Amino acid sequence: MTLTNKTILITAAGQGMGAASARACAAAGASVIATDVNGDLLDNLAGVAGIETRVLDVTKADQIAALAADLPDLDGMFNCAGVVHHGTVLDLTDDDWDFAVNLNVTSMVRMCRAFVPGLLRRADSQGSAAILNMASMASSEKGFVNRTAYGATKAAVIGLTKAIAADFVAQNLRCNALCPGTVDTPSLQGRIASAPDPVQAEKDFIARQPMGRLATVDDMTPTIVHLLSDGSRFVTGQTVLVDGGVTI
Repeated sequence: MTLTNKTILITAAGQGMGAASARACAAAGASVIATDVNGDLLDNLAGVAGIETRVLDVTKADQIAALAADLPDLDGMFNCAGVVHHGTVLDLTDDDWDFAVNLNVTSMVRMCRAFVPGLLRRADSQGSAAILNMASMASSEKGFVNRTAYGATKAAVIGLTKAIAADFVAQNLRCNALCPGTVDTPSLQGRIASAPDPVQAEKDFIARQPMGRLATVDDMTPTIVHLLSDGSRFVTGQTVLVDGGVTI
């Protein structure tokens, strides 16, 4: 798989899957614009060949618009930013819900609205362009305990993905959703550490994976690169599960 001569934008690229994806896309030949709300985290990518870093808060429409105006047309975009709310519907405050919807769904709508025109121009000139949205196995694919806001918003991401794919399929702009299993990232480790019994919490996360282990970011990046490359030029509107067998 190659991303040579492609420009790829990635959100939440300061750590975890976003950072791993930025490195993998750059290694595959892409010019990567790695963004994150936390500029200090982007220092992790400093000096990596093929990666340019930009601070971006994807919940701020003005920042998205300014970035879109300042960048060349993209060949691909990975909307990776998101938040995991822990709790049932009874634990979900209006503020929790609003924040989850804003970060997990509205930010993707705004990113797509800002960058789709340029993606369409690239698709017209190059024959293909791609959007990849971060969804989850916890979505319309499967329900999980204490994931009301997360599951609902990630199901919305899948709906958004299919709608964009349908709208632009004839113009060679593809849109797919990645649905990972439980991935060992700083975000997950933070949730484990905040649990009443962190040791048991980690065991519980592992236990729901039929392969008997957590996924690593390196389990995800080959699929991410593939879905952003021309190797998947006939794939659009799909929810691509990389979940270690959870949803078998």
